[in-house]
Amino acid sequence: MIQIAVMGLGTVGTGVVKVVAENARQIEHKLGEALQVKTILVRRFKDGPYRQLMTDDFQKIEEDDAIRVVVETIGGVGAAYEYTKRALLAGKHVVTANKQLVAERGCELLELAKKKNVSYLFEASVGGGIPVLHPLTQCMAANRIDEIYGILNGTTNYILTRMVRTGAFFSDALREAQAKGYAEADPTADVEGIDAGRKTCILADLAFGHQVDPAAVPMEGISKLSLRDVKIAQRAGYRVKLLGRAVRLPGGGRTAYVAPHLIAEENPMANVEDVFNAVMIRGNATGDVMFYGRGAGELPTASACVADVMECLQASPRREEIGWSAESDGFENPLELHTRYYFRIEGSLTDAAMAFGQVEVLSEDGETAFLTDRISGEDARAQSRFLNVLSCIRVLA
Repeated sequence: MIQIAVMGLGTVGTGVVKVVAENARQIEHKLGEALQVKTILVRRFKDGPYRQLMTDDFQKIEEDDAIRVVVETIGGVGAAYEYTKRALLAGKHVVTANKQLVAERGCELLELAKKKNVSYLFEASVGGGIPVLHPLTQCMAANRIDEIYGILNGTTNYILTRMVRTGAFFSDALREAQAKGYAEADPTADVEGIDAGRKTCILADLAFGHQVDPAAVPMEGISKLSLRDVKIAQRAGYRVKLLGRAVRLPGGGRTAYVAPHLIAEENPMANVEDVFNAVMIRGNATGDVMFYGRGAGELPTASACVADVMECLQASPRREEIGWSAESDGFENPLELHTRYYFRIEGSLTDAAMAFGQVEVLSEDGETAFLTDRISGEDARAQSRFLNVLSCIRVLA
């Protein structure tokens, strides 16, 4: 019998316990031995089917030699960081879905795991139930990764889908998402791009091999997005999506950011709707490879966690090391990137042309909406100073 511990009994922690119990036969067949949740760390005891497994004392997990893997689903970087570090020091594998912890402290924790000859795995931290990190680091290992972009937050994608399908304003679509349980009471991390930003940092770390500091990554959400722009884009054959992007620059540098984008409707990413996520990885040998599925939720995310648990236990010798350098040199401002921009201005086509030269007009209805040619973000910012700009959105191109 292989025994593990779960830290935290929220949505994902509960899902892990359920997956281990409900898929016991398949898991035992693959491991050659039964897998059992022995202990669950909680802040408060509560009645229910797992009451007898609960403890509020991490030391009981730390000192229990029978527990080989610890699944961390606490979230944040406070207690989660402390307990993860102590578990690794105790010689236990650790699996997590904690995107903030991996983005901010992953390099340090991976190095500690390496020293203790154990694994620190976090497949669920980026795509939830979508397998992204393993294909990126293993299946595409022969590639130079030039770009990764994706819809990395189901809450914002659901809100944007409702705005397109029903013409709902952002505030109404957000309330609907909260009523369905897709958005938290405080949705800031989702709607302001912070959640997607942390995931983008992890993807960039692994793709480019260097630490990306989340504090250096611009994160723009959808809270200021106008329904008018969504409708103009739709009529012109585009969809508006919140994308996280990590790009290798021609001079060898790299950059990353999160922001709304117009995506041409023929791009498969444009048709990813509701709470679904998608990630596109561009390798120099494979070209574009897309991963699609439910990026969050109790069982999809728990499935990825349990798969990591199984990988820890099956690795003999220990799996190929994953990680990245702590050096952050070479990270550049994403405004260096060249792309097309969508502008809606209070003014005429003449005003737009005077600022940007040749433009593609999408709408002239009291205001003017148009697309620029490919320009840098710095140029877009500089030229727009001469206009009364109502909105500005990047175009994925």
